[in-house]
Amino acid sequence: MTPRMQFATLRLLVVTFAVLAQLYLFVRIGQAIQAWPRSDVFKSRAIRIVGLAILVLFVANLYMMLRPIPWVYPPKAAQLFLFYPPAIWTCGSIFSAFFLFLTRGLAGTGRKLAGLYGKWAGRTFSQPLDLGRRRFLRAGMGGLAAAPLVLSGYGAAYASRDYEIRTLTLPFGHPLTVVQLSDIHAGLYMNRQQMRRYADQVTALQPDLFVLTGDYISNSKLFLPGCLEEMARVRTRYGIFATLGNHEHWHENLEQLQANFRKYEIILLQNAHQVIRTEQGRFAVAGIDDLMAGRPDLEATLSSLEAGIPTILLSHRPEIFPQAAARGVSLTLAGHYHGGQIKLSLPGADISLAHLRTRYPEGLYRIAGSHLYVNRGIGTTFTPVRLNAPPEITRFILL
Repeated sequence: MTPRMQFATLRLLVVTFAVLAQLYLFVRIGQAIQAWPRSDVFKSRAIRIVGLAILVLFVANLYMMLRPIPWVYPPKAAQLFLFYPPAIWTCGSIFSAFFLFLTRGLAGTGRKLAGLYGKWAGRTFSQPLDLGRRRFLRAGMGGLAAAPLVLSGYGAAYASRDYEIRTLTLPFGHPLTVVQLSDIHAGLYMNRQQMRRYADQVTALQPDLFVLTGDYISNSKLFLPGCLEEMARVRTRYGIFATLGNHEHWHENLEQLQANFRKYEIILLQNAHQVIRTEQGRFAVAGIDDLMAGRPDLEATLSSLEAGIPTILLSHRPEIFPQAAARGVSLTLAGHYHGGQIKLSLPGADISLAHLRTRYPEGLYRIAGSHLYVNRGIGTTFTPVRLNAPPEITRFILL
């Protein structure tokens, strides 16, 4: 399956779940409106208004997801009032529909089990109809069903902006300060002002080396030059190094990508490495192409690299880690999974789509003397919502 086919399949699955959620919510809201003690005309108009609102919000978000809008880096007001409401609705509605479907199924199962027990025990369960109690339960269910929408709004307005600076000290074999950013996803939900804030924060950390591990754009190549221009603002001792992610391969050809990186003097490593000589000795920075959408070649990436030289491998996806560790790579830096982006933390386990898909969703891993770090990224994909997975700038103090 080609990268474009993979992307199309993923989008089709997301859109299918979203469409089913809209239909299910419309039916459930319509049923709730029909129970109101109002006239049939009023209820009919209310259902039409609800249906129109759902349709407008969903179609607007679908258009933004499937078709790049040529409004490069819109102002904040446009983000808040034009782009965020449809995205928040679509994300929250999927979880609301799932919650309502699950609770209704559990309630129905409970009633069936009670009926079966009654038949087995020779009893019947009945109680007078309490309209007040029924209205109270419906109101409570409505409030609980709205909770995902509230959380989605919070995840877009606050949690996605509350980034974390994480510092790790690791053995490497060469003293070095490295700062990593990943998954910027420049677009309607990541404008130049936001990227400049991150770039300024990276500069303030005074890195010897600044590395970028893919997915610079969301759904349009129009946003790539501005993203690279902002990242190029960072001042370092040994330069800025980068590798590509799947989104770049989906939306731009390799030759044009390479030309863009050269223009902004960001060193793009495509199955290649560069040795840097310093007063303290030598170290290498290597970069491998995206493991799924690109043409990765670890042998070419590390070819002719002297054994024993401290090496940082940049890979958008972290699954290369076991092979990199076997080749003696000191430190592998990756991203891609956003730490789940929307994550539920339970005692002893984190649950998200990313945590179900990979052994390396976020954080630090080790095989023998080799380390992997998976950055949560600073941007978002499909939806601007982050919950329990804040954006991350990572600083490595290498010894």
